[in-house]
Amino acid sequence: MTQAKNSLAEIEEVPDQGIILSDGCRLSARIWRPVDAPQHPVPAILEYLPYRKRDGTTARDALTHPWFAKRGYACIRVDMRGNGDSQGLMEDEYTQQELDDAVEVIEWLAQQPWCSGAVGMMGISWGGFNALQVAALHPAPLKAIITLCSTADRYADDIHYKGGCLLNENLGWGATMWSYSSRPPDPALRDDWREMWLQRLTAEPFLPSVWLRHQTRDAYWRHGSVCEDPGAIRAATLAVGGWGDAYKNTVPWLVENLTAPVKGIVGPWVHKYPHFAVPEPRIGFLQEALRWWDRWLKGKKTGVEQDPAYRAYLMDGVRPARWYAERPGHWITEDASATSHLPTVTLPLSEAGLGKDGPLDTKIRSPHHCGMDGGEYCAIWLGPDMPGDQRADDALSACFDTTPLTADLDIVGAPRLRLKLSVDKPQAQIAVRLNQIHPDGAATRITYGVLNLTHTEGHSSPKTLIPGQVYDIEVVLDHVAYRVPKDHSLRVAVSSAYWPLIWPSPETAELHLTGGTFTIPQRDRSDRDEWQFAPPDADSPWQVTQLREATHARRVETDMTTGVIDLVIEDDFGLVEDADHGLVSGGTAFERWSIHPDDPLSARGRCEWVQETRRDGIQLRTEANCEMWSDRSSFHLRATLDAFENDVKIFSKTVEDTIPRDQM
Repeated sequence: MTQAKNSLAEIEEVPDQGIILSDGCRLSARIWRPVDAPQHPVPAILEYLPYRKRDGTTARDALTHPWFAKRGYACIRVDMRGNGDSQGLMEDEYTQQELDDAVEVIEWLAQQPWCSGAVGMMGISWGGFNALQVAALHPAPLKAIITLCSTADRYADDIHYKGGCLLNENLGWGATMWSYSSRPPDPALRDDWREMWLQRLTAEPFLPSVWLRHQTRDAYWRHGSVCEDPGAIRAATLAVGGWGDAYKNTVPWLVENLTAPVKGIVGPWVHKYPHFAVPEPRIGFLQEALRWWDRWLKGKKTGVEQDPAYRAYLMDGVRPARWYAERPGHWITEDASATSHLPTVTLPLSEAGLGKDGPLDTKIRSPHHCGMDGGEYCAIWLGPDMPGDQRADDALSACFDTTPLTADLDIVGAPRLRLKLSVDKPQAQIAVRLNQIHPDGAATRITYGVLNLTHTEGHSSPKTLIPGQVYDIEVVLDHVAYRVPKDHSLRVAVSSAYWPLIWPSPETAELHLTGGTFTIPQRDRSDRDEWQFAPPDADSPWQVTQLREATHARRVETDMTTGVIDLVIEDDFGLVEDADHGLVSGGTAFERWSIHPDDPLSARGRCEWVQETRRDGIQLRTEANCEMWSDRSSFHLRATLDAFENDVKIFSKTVEDTIPRDQM
């Protein structure tokens, strides 16, 4: 139930609160809190990010943090060291320095006269990651966290090495951070903003070089992966995710592995907070979060312990589309755990199809552009980023179909494909898609998984494949909750390439399948909502003047002369002026992913970013350009970063790197 407006607290905002760390570094925080908090202390809720509170996350901050503050909390948005308006330099993501700084901030918050001493931590993506990681350090004041769109495994379930395959998002997001962290502090807040900016530009690391030096699951990735010791998390944990997001597996994993109080919610959403996410239906996330905070930070009896362990949105099967404004379906609940207890059905693969007995003797040698209809790895910018009709990719794959279903089928959990196969090269990949096949032949991707076959025995010590040797492998597909309608069919599509999601192996490999089964987690059909959330609520939107509208485009181009096929992505994030303090901010991004269908060594990725900042007649801009290509033995990287003040270049640097391939 929404709290009556006349009972809401009057709040105040502190736009630039300095938090001085033990080494003298000043972090900049934005605080919303009740005006009477010094007389009546309240719990604190921390969101701790590199994404700039002054202009980067302002739109979502405006909807969220004042809402909690008016209901009796102090909300603190902190720019991490080396970002936004905070001093210092950032070396990498999720470093020990980052986590130690967060612990210091939590201790600082607990000691403030306006804080009751109880602290919660909340965040999505990076903020969801470090909420889990800081909770594993169990600082005493941290009583509860809310983690959204996050991961428990930094190696295999983030933007780096899904299934041991190199994700192109490793370059894509690395280029994004190369650009994001290049932006200057707000000149209105810092007399030394220019000095800080130049120091930041000089020291900023090109993170794809760092990440590519760890191609196996070594100590670098184990750090910050809470799956290493889930018992270390003692804070009550509410985990939230979305089926349109990349991070589909964390919520069920946390529900089934944490010993601390834990609940999970997964909706149909992309990488956004659920009170303003798409596709709809949205939910009253803030009300759910308030129940969580009230119970664990204030000790109120809100009934959250009696909530189901797992609440998931069961999506109805729909036609393929590059974007959905809404997904039909309904909410289901599981009381004891997430999905591991649900029954499964195991279907054979044969030459006759899926679920049909018989021999299997299938060879797969997919052209290297197979995967062009896979969509974005992580849909976030609200463009045409969802998987399209899978028929084109299916034509480049081995496909195994069921007969039309005689009743609706509810798939809830992570499907698994087991195969007996051999390969003809020392390195190879496999991609597996589970598709809904409509009566007219249209194919909607339900879920997918990929595996670097040299990682069959694990991600820590990959082994060169022996051509002709038969291997038993298992590919685990991402979690999903999905209803396949009666009279439609299931298809398991298997390919040896999946571009541009993953970087190709150095040689074109042929897979030879000689046996296999596909296991589907099922749930008894239910046609009613088993849970009802409150409608979405939020505080007043960020007030801006729109100087340039946002646009998003995605297209495939084929060079009829060379045969090279390109996926081109163009994102203009617009340009806005903050109506309160007048800072102007905006940016654009361009990506091109190129490959020849017959040549894995033709693969090339290029990412270009421009960031704009304007303040009181000062025009600041950074341009980041990043490229990656490979030969048989090495990956090659080149990145440039240029900074401009009033259109005069004041800084430039170039990074070039060559990194040996390690079974990639």
